[in-house]
Amino acid sequence: MNRAAVLTVSDRSFRGMRPDGTGPVVAELLRTAGYDVVCTALVPDEQQMIEEALRRLARDAVLIVTAGGTGFSPRDVTPEATLAVCGRMAPGIPEAMRLASAQVTDRAMLSRAQAGLLGGTLIVNLPGSPKAARENLEAVLPALGHGLAMLSGAPADCAADTDGK
Repeated sequence: MNRAAVLTVSDRSFRGMRPDGTGPVVAELLRTAGYDVVCTALVPDEQQMIEEALRRLARDAVLIVTAGGTGFSPRDVTPEATLAVCGRMAPGIPEAMRLASAQVTDRAMLSRAQAGLLGGTLIVNLPGSPKAARENLEAVLPALGHGLAMLSGAPADCAADTDGK
């Protein structure tokens, strides 16, 4: 079973001004898909803190899904943090998410979400709203297991597994 972590990026949730409604939704989607969610964490919209959390979580998880900080607000720096820690990018993942999201809203084009590889860990950025996070993750979740199998160097027959196990 693949180990996953969920990182919510939100100033208001970090300060206790609003409960984190998105992280639990993402964690449940991952569990339903067969992932072992080993950690959920919450950080403010501070690039250095996001980068540190991503590096820390990558020690225990092969998949990190972030929620929040992907818009146009000056404090939305999750994509920059992801770019800073990843050695290789996986542009097809956010492209697929934006394509699926565009079927729901014309605002999909405003997402700056990224996806990339930090060593043997795949990092995927999602929007901060529970509804948008669900829609975006559901668009790519079936393919992530195959990508993680390839990333781990699993034999080709194992790489055909797409359900996260």
